[in-house]
Amino acid sequence: MLWDIVNIVRENWLLLLIGQYPNGPLGGFAATLILSVLSIALAFPVSILIALARLSSSPFLLWPATILVYVARGVPLLMLILWVYFMVPLLIGANVPGFVTMLVTLVVYEGAFLSEIVRGGIVALGRGQMEAARALGHSHLGAMGYVILPQALYNMMPSILSQFVSTIKETTLGYVINVPELTFAANQINNQLLTKPFQVFFILAIVYYLVCWTLTRLALQLERRITRKRAGPRESGDRPVFRHPQSLIVEP
Repeated sequence: MLWDIVNIVRENWLLLLIGQYPNGPLGGFAATLILSVLSIALAFPVSILIALARLSSSPFLLWPATILVYVARGVPLLMLILWVYFMVPLLIGANVPGFVTMLVTLVVYEGAFLSEIVRGGIVALGRGQMEAARALGHSHLGAMGYVILPQALYNMMPSILSQFVSTIKETTLGYVINVPELTFAANQINNQLLTKPFQVFFILAIVYYLVCWTLTRLALQLERRITRKRAGPRESGDRPVFRHPQSLIVEP
């Protein structure tokens, strides 16, 4: 079996890496990575707006944002993909490529999940930060943009990276609407070989595991670094530095 796996990788590594490009659309692992990065990059500003709406006292902002978050979190992603795939062409009267459909769905879905991470980061800072910023003369939006969000986003970086790992795994569902990502490429190889499905999908599982494991380790390292920075400077070892207060020089 091991020899079969080596042969499959040796003969099909280019299809797994970039799909049928340049003789066809870019696919394989490259499409998976592009789809994941674009989804998180576009979902991030959306998530901030949803989080601010969820923290707003205005019911016109609070309730639509709350309904969006609960629907996205309560409905399977596959159902959302199929809704967008079949409903959007009916609304606009034109076909939408599968890649765009998957991207739009992931932006909405990840935006809802990331908004809860952003909201949790803002709430965790406490009201004192906002009150101090307002006392310095900032407006509510100014305090949020210059004081609250930078601190909250810094603390949320490990969670955002973990959500990116989840997004990579969720792109596999693009296979059902013919998005030429990594799972789609593996299925093409399986259809060509017909007799070695276990070996093909074992390779697929290993690729996903290695990518997700690497990013998860990176998130853990980032979390430890943020924890160390929060704890303040330390001497060699685990003992924190104790700084003696400097005596004030009183002029005669």
